[in-house]
Parts: sequence; structure tokens; C-alpha cells
Amino acid sequence: MINARGLTKQYGSKVALVDATFDIQPGRVTGFLGPNGAGKSTSMRLMVGLDRPTAGVVTIGGKRYADHAAPLTVVGALLDAKGVHPGRSARSHLLGLAATHRIGARRVEQVLAMTGLTDVAHKRVGGFSLGMGQRLGIAAALLGDPQVLILDEPVNGLDPDGVLWVRNLVRAQAAEGKTVLLSSHLMSEMAQTADHVIVLGRGHVIADAPIAQLLAGGAPRVRVTSPEATRLVTAIRDAQLGGPELTIDVEAEGTLVVTGASAREVGYLASISGIELHELTPVNGNLEEAYMALTRDEIEYQTLAPLTA
Repeated sequence: MINARGLTKQYGSKVALVDATFDIQPGRVTGFLGPNGAGKSTSMRLMVGLDRPTAGVVTIGGKRYADHAAPLTVVGALLDAKGVHPGRSARSHLLGLAATHRIGARRVEQVLAMTGLTDVAHKRVGGFSLGMGQRLGIAAALLGDPQVLILDEPVNGLDPDGVLWVRNLVRAQAAEGKTVLLSSHLMSEMAQTADHVIVLGRGHVIADAPIAQLLAGGAPRVRVTSPEATRLVTAIRDAQLGGPELTIDVEAEGTLVVTGASAREVGYLASISGIELHELTPVNGNLEEAYMALTRDEIEYQTLAPLTA
């Protein structure tokens, strides 16, 4: 388990993290989200002792990272896949790490196989693609068979097969009762992988909840198909379903997506109005939309609208 209490980090006049308190539980994949500059990387560096907090404390398994006698067997971390000497081979890099904890060569061969690097284990890391470098970083994180995994953007540079492999890997690790913290900007992938999410914005924790709860917090949405779609739109607006926040989007000919009204409300209105329906389906929440709503006012680097002639 990872426990952060009042975690604050300041670099000169720049405050990167402010009084952050959260728990990352074992047995589930926790997604770590937030815009650039939100404090995610700072938090992970503090977890593994690469920086010292200005205030507060973060512990892993009840101890600070530096207090563990054999940290690789407790925590496996991928924070920077490029942090490997380019002249070393993948195997020699892992053997060097293993020697610091008296981990045998057999385990090195196991993680090379697990990450699909056996055939290139003799090649110099400087010639690796971005995806191969990511796999080597994950292999290093798995080397000590740790109880906690901290992975920062592990699918960066991976092809679709690699992305699926990472998803299955982290879920399998969580199923074994391990603690998994996964940072990513890919909302679609996070939605399929994480059980719980922690969202940071400008150094503050702005959400800490199961992913299902985060999705349920938005306005209800329903997809409705009718041969009388135009008449249905008029009926919905006349009845003022959902109030001023209601929106109706045309998804295809005869198919609408209504945001702000429930399937029950739309169905009842269609029934009393004598409007034939061919589909009436609640639409599940979208993690990207929920994330954007949470972080709309927390983006450090705002982009401007394109100029028009």
C-alpha cells in the first residue's frame, strides 16, 4: 500500500504539490491522472525517494522508500525508460540491477521473456525503439517481483499489441493482491484498465474515487432511435426535459443522443406522445468527458483558439 499524508513539494517559487493526501490500495489498479504540471511525476518521484518532500510524508508498506533494506523487492518503478546507459545490452542492464539485491540470473531471463525482449537481450539499448525501451523499463520494475508497481506512461511508444499486453499485465498483478499505480494520458485505455482513479490539478487532489463513481457523476445520457425523431426532439424541448442544460445531438439518421434526461423520462414522454421508438438505451459515462470536466480550470498551459483571417 502507498500512503501519502499532507504531501507538499516546492521547487524555489514553484509549488508542485500541495497538501496531497491519498491511499493507493492493494488488489486494484489505481489510475493517476492530471494535466501536465499537475504534480503526478513529482508525486511518483517522492514515492521512490528521488526527491524529498517540503512537507508531509509518503510511505510504501509502512516505510519510506529509503528505509527498505531491499527496495527492488518491495517497489518496482518505471519513471524514465531512457534512464539506461545506451552502450549496455538489455541483459547486462538487468543483471547489474539484479546484483544490487542478490537476485539471480534466472529471474533476469524470466523478466526478459515476460516483456518479450529475449531475442534482443544482447543488443545495445541505444539502438532500441521507444517501445522496446518501455518494455525494458517494465522488465526492470518487475525484476524483484515487488508488491508495489509504479508505472509512469508505460504504454508510451507501444503498438496495440503492446498496449493490450500492459493492460493484461497490470490487471494480473493487481489480481495477485499487489498495489498498482498507473499514470497515463490515454483516457480510453485508463477506462479499460483502472479500478480507481486519483486526479491531480495544480498540485491538489481534486478526485479520489472508484472509476464507476466518477463516471456516474455526470448528466444522464440516452440514445434513442425513432422514425419520428424530429417530432421527438420537439416533444422533448416542449416538455423541457432536463431543463436549460439539456442537449440533443444527432448521431445518425433517426438516432439521437439526449444528454440531461434519463431513459425513463424520454420513454415516458414518447409513450404519452404516441411516438414510436426503435431503441432507447442509457449511454455509459465517458472517462474523458468526466476528466475534462474535473480539470477544466486546472490546466496550467492553456491553448488559444486558432486565429481566423
